[in-house]
Amino acid sequence: MGTLWHRYGWIAKTIFGAGVFALGFALFLQPNDISSGGISGLALVAVELLGVGSVGTLTILINLPLFILGGLKIGRRFFFGSLLGMLCSSVLIDLLAGIPMPEMEPLVAAVYGGAVCGLGLGVVFACGSSTGGSDILARLLKYRYRNVPIGQITMSLDAVVVVLTGLVFRDVTKALYTGITVFLCGKVLDAVVYRFDYSNVALIISSEYEAIARQIGEKLDRGATYLHGEGSYSNRETKVVLTAVKKQQIAELKELVIAQDPNAFIILQEAHQVLGDGFSRYSKHAL
Repeated sequence: MGTLWHRYGWIAKTIFGAGVFALGFALFLQPNDISSGGISGLALVAVELLGVGSVGTLTILINLPLFILGGLKIGRRFFFGSLLGMLCSSVLIDLLAGIPMPEMEPLVAAVYGGAVCGLGLGVVFACGSSTGGSDILARLLKYRYRNVPIGQITMSLDAVVVVLTGLVFRDVTKALYTGITVFLCGKVLDAVVYRFDYSNVALIISSEYEAIARQIGEKLDRGATYLHGEGSYSNRETKVVLTAVKKQQIAELKELVIAQDPNAFIILQEAHQVLGDGFSRYSKHAL
């Protein structure tokens, strides 16, 4: 069962994430003419401009050429995952649009819509899929700009949709609300995609460095490295213990260090994407 989930669980995650995105769009954004950016936001603008069609249907039509590009550049798994995500989100947007929603302040709709849509997109991106459209472009650009978070790339692309929203609806306020939605969507997306990829690096200065390094290996199952240092006041040479631990191990690390040396000096700092044994493995497809 575990093997099947490891192999095919991404399909369920893609459907779930696409459903969450559609829920945020259909219930909060579309009734208030607020765009989430991307192709769904562009489709919302197109429906207003043309006066025909539905957001879900136009989303599928606009996506077709982008899917051809994505399939050629990124690979079969991403192609089929994105096709699934796009179809699910597009169909659900039209289905959920029929649910009556009470009137709400546009600012409230923009905030909640951006957060829910970002959550859905984050789940989809984290399992190696997308909802198509600008998500495919964002993924392609991520290969070119490896050091830029995927949420920031998405926000940059969505800025164009923000401008179009203001022009087509002839309402600067709607464009500003769309800007809030796009910003929150990108931030939540990054938080979901990179949520499990933060660890902590510890620098420990203590005369009991050997015992501390041994305890780190025995109790935390983490490796440690000695860095050669020298006290600026005492001019005595010493060894600094460098180690990387998961967030849930920080308290235990502090306790074992203080147990060995109450006067130890500990520096903790957050580290993103620690690669190696016991942490993540590098992949050129990683976000």
